[in-house]
Amino acid sequence: MMAQEVAVLKREGYLTKPQQYAQVYEKGNSWRNSLVVVKALPNGLDLSRYGFSVSKRVGKAVTRNRIKRLLREVLRRMPVKPGWDIVFIARPAVAGADFASLEEAVGVLLSRAELLIRKYEEICPGVD
Repeated sequence: MMAQEVAVLKREGYLTKPQQYAQVYEKGNSWRNSLVVVKALPNGLDLSRYGFSVSKRVGKAVTRNRIKRLLREVLRRMPVKPGWDIVFIARPAVAGADFASLEEAVGVLLSRAELLIRKYEEICPGVD
């Protein structure tokens, strides 16, 4: 298991304070598609930290929690570069998406943002 994958599972791998989210929202760059918006800001640390924002417009609590679990699993499988604070903002269309389409959407966004150690196309050949 890569060190970055372990960091996702530990507490220090997450953004926990409102100020951390606010800083990424205010100063970070963003990339979007129909399912997810990704905002990222360099953090100067040896690991990347992640935050998830799923509003009530997406669905009730069970749906929102499921989406966060799916996003965490997608991230666990992605080789993300260290040194970034990354916030994933779910759009309402994500409620009807399956795991494969969510994984593809996040992978393409992280690849476009150049936040992956390898390009998403190298990880999953045959994906546009």
